[in-house]
Amino acid sequence: MKYRKIKRCPGLEVSEIGLGCEGFLEKSREEFIRMIDAAADFGINFIDMYAPNPDFRDHLGAALNGRRDRFVLQGHVCAVWEDGQYLRTRDLKKARAAFEDQLTRTKAEYIDIGMIHYVDSESDYKEVFDGEILDYCKELKRQGKIRGIGLSSHNPLVARAAVESGDIDVLMFSVNAAYDMQPPNEDVNALFEPDNYAAGFTNMNPQRKGLYELCEKENVAIDVMKAFGGGDMLDAKLSPFGVAFHEYQCLEYCLTRPGVVSVMAGCRSLEEIEKTALYEKADRKERDYSVALSGMKKFQFHGNCMYCGHCAPCSVGICVADVNKYLNLCAAKGDVPETVADHYRLLEHHASECVECGKCEANCPFGVSIVEKMRKAAEVFGY
Repeated sequence: MKYRKIKRCPGLEVSEIGLGCEGFLEKSREEFIRMIDAAADFGINFIDMYAPNPDFRDHLGAALNGRRDRFVLQGHVCAVWEDGQYLRTRDLKKARAAFEDQLTRTKAEYIDIGMIHYVDSESDYKEVFDGEILDYCKELKRQGKIRGIGLSSHNPLVARAAVESGDIDVLMFSVNAAYDMQPPNEDVNALFEPDNYAAGFTNMNPQRKGLYELCEKENVAIDVMKAFGGGDMLDAKLSPFGVAFHEYQCLEYCLTRPGVVSVMAGCRSLEEIEKTALYEKADRKERDYSVALSGMKKFQFHGNCMYCGHCAPCSVGICVADVNKYLNLCAAKGDVPETVADHYRLLEHHASECVECGKCEANCPFGVSIVEKMRKAAEVFGY
């Protein structure tokens, strides 16, 4: 298993493959513990706990017994259990009680990421960030009950506002190749409406692309939900593209977006945990999402670096995808942010070393003018 840093929370590293909690609901305690055991054996250490279900929390507490320090827990603020069912709330009294219940039932002294739950509308964002909920999260952080503040959203405009506020360390966001075509919308259900894909798209939605780049620049870690689109991406009849993606293609797509540190996979069995974890050992062919994306007539990605890695190997060792990523970050900002300059400096080889052999361009499935981009990067960064 590979791990990535949550840079705004020093010392916190998470597995590239994390666990969503949907697949654990309705499991017996014994089944639950076996699934956590299996995840731990594969090196999975990141667990999302959006579900406020008391049984889920009790079972997780039992599964964590004696090994809490092996896991990074992401608990949601404002997800409560009321009258036997899940409820999202902005009532501070209810949010406080639900968070304390989470600590008690999981037997955890602290939660690593306190995730402000499900903020999609701009009006809701204002209520949360201008009101008591954000202050409460800051209070929890000061008290050491959480190590970082997060926000979960499906709307790139709301997510961007949260990142730009400087108040969040982690963003839980819905990412897959289909969603990335769609413009911002407060209604998550509209993201997979077939009519919205009928006319086709040219390249990624700029707000979504810009969000990922902003998170990379600001060191806000993205953990991904909806990587498989609720399973629709894996079925040719349900996929908006009319093409079935493999699980590993979906994971690779997400993990090559700027800012992403982990994908929360909703595994429902021991077999699914094993299959998902073995992504780390899958060969390049199994992971290659460009095969699907570059062959679509209605959905064109031409000229846009998708960070797929087909440009490699460079004859002089330049990591072209990373150079393109940092160049794009500067283009979006209009200057060279210090953090981006530092990332670029740490690369083993730089754009100025490009010998313009053109091998990368011949390999690129998206027709990117890579040599030109290397020239531009050398100009922007100075070497």
